[in-house]
Amino acid sequence: MSKVKGIVLCGGKGTRLRPLTHYIQKTMVPVGVKQKPLLEYVVRLFKFHGIKDLVFLVNYKAEQIRNYFDDGSRFGVNISYVEDDPTSKGTGGAVLTAYNKGAVSTDDTLLVYYGDIITNMNLTDLLQYHKNKQAWSTVALSLGFKVRVGLANLDSDARILGFEEKPTLEKPVSVGISVLNGELLDEMKRLKGEKPELDFMGEVLPHLLKAGKPVYGYVSKAFWYDVLSTEAYEKLDPQLVEETFKEILG
Repeated sequence: MSKVKGIVLCGGKGTRLRPLTHYIQKTMVPVGVKQKPLLEYVVRLFKFHGIKDLVFLVNYKAEQIRNYFDDGSRFGVNISYVEDDPTSKGTGGAVLTAYNKGAVSTDDTLLVYYGDIITNMNLTDLLQYHKNKQAWSTVALSLGFKVRVGLANLDSDARILGFEEKPTLEKPVSVGISVLNGELLDEMKRLKGEKPELDFMGEVLPHLLKAGKPVYGYVSKAFWYDVLSTEAYEKLDPQLVEETFKEILG
């Protein structure tokens, strides 16, 4: 496999985490018993799996991230920073910005990670799976996702028959981690054209599927948690985090 680079999306304003994110970058919110920034768990996960070249796509309160992580040497990794381009929005657009600014190349294998996700997923196994499948892109998936709201069952006349409180979905859901071949970058550039935004899941993957390119799902039973809102953040058990990540934290 070509050189692996970890691409971490950590530029968002985290509006659903307000008022916390008025003062703290969303990937820097403290979690676990030792109150380490969420992003530190991401960095240490990459390092644990031997991925030491990381690119942080930053924007909102980027200084907080730079001041804490610097060049990454304190964590045994090499971190470079790419500022978001307002003319290249969306997940696909952000990755293209890294490409346009020379932080990644078509010779790299890119492991793209949403910075507000905390997981102990086996990235080594994910990358090997991607290689074995000779995929253009592999999306990490998880089973047993519990919907955080109740679902209503309606008849044809919209009469409520009952409620299903916070059900567990049968189908696997995306956990915000994906692998893509660097050769896909030029294809993404053509797909974006002059548009201001390119969404990876909504546009790039459907384009690949339509073109008949191999796209695979890697189903994992690993712990993962999306710190997407103040409610989700408050429910993240510090002790569970500490126990789950003790091997990775060393």
